[in-house]
Amino acid sequence: MEAVKVLAEAIFILSLALAAYTYAGYPVALFALSRLLGRDVRKRDITPAVSVIIAAYNEEADIHEKLENTLALDYPGEKLEIIVASDCSSDRTDEIVRGFADRGVILHRRPERLGKTSAQNHAVGVSTGEVLLFSDATTMYEPGTLRKIVRSFADTEVGCVTGNVVYVDRASTAVGRGLRSYWGYEFFLKQNESLLCSLIGVCGCLYAVRRSAYVRLAQDMSSDFVIASEVYLQGLRSVYDPEAVSSEDTNNRAKDEFRMRVRIIEQTMSALHRYSEVLNPLRHGLYAFQMISHKVMRYTVPVLMALIFVSNIFLIDSGAPYYYAFAGQAIFYAAALAGWAGDAFGLKLGPLAIPYYFVLSNVAVAFAFVKFIRGEAHVVWQPLRDASGDEASRAATEGAAG
Repeated sequence: MEAVKVLAEAIFILSLALAAYTYAGYPVALFALSRLLGRDVRKRDITPAVSVIIAAYNEEADIHEKLENTLALDYPGEKLEIIVASDCSSDRTDEIVRGFADRGVILHRRPERLGKTSAQNHAVGVSTGEVLLFSDATTMYEPGTLRKIVRSFADTEVGCVTGNVVYVDRASTAVGRGLRSYWGYEFFLKQNESLLCSLIGVCGCLYAVRRSAYVRLAQDMSSDFVIASEVYLQGLRSVYDPEAVSSEDTNNRAKDEFRMRVRIIEQTMSALHRYSEVLNPLRHGLYAFQMISHKVMRYTVPVLMALIFVSNIFLIDSGAPYYYAFAGQAIFYAAALAGWAGDAFGLKLGPLAIPYYFVLSNVAVAFAFVKFIRGEAHVVWQPLRDASGDEASRAATEGAAG
């Protein structure tokens, strides 16, 4: 029995240390390193020719507003090209887009539905801009966003730029509150990763790529994650500009958020496998450090959580620290369960939204890992709609937040 306790203690301490590093140690180390070794971006007000590529599948509820928003951007009209990459939409999306033809909007419809990345690849083929800006149909930009995001391309070391997405929780839901907190944390990491070395992923609804740095991406990959590695492997940086601001509604329903996170995480796992070369710290130094700490370690957390809990059971009678550690875990998971129950009944959860969303996200990681092992690729995407069906709660955003 004593040997079991020794093993349990070793597992508990190691698992707790790795989990703590993932969520706290890495951000602290990243912040410190970015201040010591960080490189500023040499920004300058420039106006290169830009092609805005809007990925769309059955977006009739939002595409009109999105096009009006894009046409209203503060940018020289003669240098702005707008292309809607319709992934074989079956509703009125294409019809609405054609209504903007006299204002210069181009509809590029794919004859076969092959997914967001494929639609973007083909839209790039018909575009003419020096800079390619990728967006979603449900994402709205502030008027000056385009001018601000292209400033970084004055730096010849920059190949890709992403901006700041403000998530709006109109219905004040638990999922929305949890997601807003999560993205606040993620954008802190992005800002410091951008400064230290290069982003390991960008926001799928707001990122721009230098045309000369764009490569045709595999259609089963999440474009906003793999583009960062493709740019890095060319010797260029992907950077974050917090002043380039967009807004998007959060999901209102847990099942929609869960399904989306499973899909995004599974695609990210597939990308990590395909781009495993960048995980070698001997060859890729700081970039590998960021990728391992931010992504690989993040995806071990469900296993670490299970190991911490189970090993703690064997240590409850080994002293007050272990007793209180187990009590803390029990309270945390009970809060998450209460959050789930409250959300199911439409109750305002307050602080319960945080443990609820944390557990939901990590369960999604576990499900995604099973799908990845089984080789269940997600190529096409399905917009997530409110129950009323008249608007997107958050349409298939391929975020790099897995």
